[in-house]
Amino acid sequence: MVEDYPPTGPLLDIDGIQVHAHQEGNGPDVILLHGAGGNTRDFTFDLLGRLTSAFRVTAFDRPGLGHTDPLHPNGESPAEQANVLEAAARELGLGPAVLVGHSFGGCVALAWGLDFPDRAAAIVSLAGAALPWEGGLGPWYELAASDFGGAFIVPMISAFAPRFLAHQTIERIFDPDPVPEGYTDHVGIELSLRPDTIRSNTRQVNGLKPHIREMAARYGELHMPIEIVHGTADEIVPIDVHARPFVDLVPTAHLTELEGLGHMPHHVRPDIAVSAIHRAAERAGMRTAA
Repeated sequence: MVEDYPPTGPLLDIDGIQVHAHQEGNGPDVILLHGAGGNTRDFTFDLLGRLTSAFRVTAFDRPGLGHTDPLHPNGESPAEQANVLEAAARELGLGPAVLVGHSFGGCVALAWGLDFPDRAAAIVSLAGAALPWEGGLGPWYELAASDFGGAFIVPMISAFAPRFLAHQTIERIFDPDPVPEGYTDHVGIELSLRPDTIRSNTRQVNGLKPHIREMAARYGELHMPIEIVHGTADEIVPIDVHARPFVDLVPTAHLTELEGLGHMPHHVRPDIAVSAIHRAAERAGMRTAA
């Protein structure tokens, strides 16, 4: 039940938009941005707790996901998401931060860095989307993102899809790595299977390519330290399409390749993800704990 997964932090009112934040720790600021279809619980499962001894860590539900309202029905661009989350960061009194994004959250972190460079002391991309890709994303995204699919197909999927299919989807996201014990229960599948959440997620993902193409044309503006952690076996956001060419475009970017790992490096090798965040903070001149 959705009621089993309530907000775990403040619900901010940003010009009439509810934004959910989860905050723990003390020190320099780190901001966590989850991937497609996810929510803050992806980070509170493990990664966030590994950072709180050295940082004040704020995880946001991105627009339309978790307990944050959508901005509009057409699929929010990374820049639109960064804009409202910047206002939320100001509301919380955050300072310059290490922006950490997983998957879709990675391109939101990059958009945030492009439009609000004073906020982005550094960026860490965990298997993040960064560059346009060849071809489309398949019939599911096209159908679910359409007016017809949003009105008829999405509610049917939400109401009648067996929950074991959702478990299989999580297994595919982690593949070839195992799903950590307890992750599926913690992350709150019910939050992701609400009709409004499915609509928001599919429209964001289906409409991403033109936005990321526009962002790529501006990557020369990125001068902050950037750390990337990416598995070589990631088939959702392939390293050859995103991370490897990105480091050729942006001189401040450093790539850590994880041989044979898939799309969830912060769960499979959280030590590497934590090291990348500390390294980014150190490169940006932010004080970190030993």
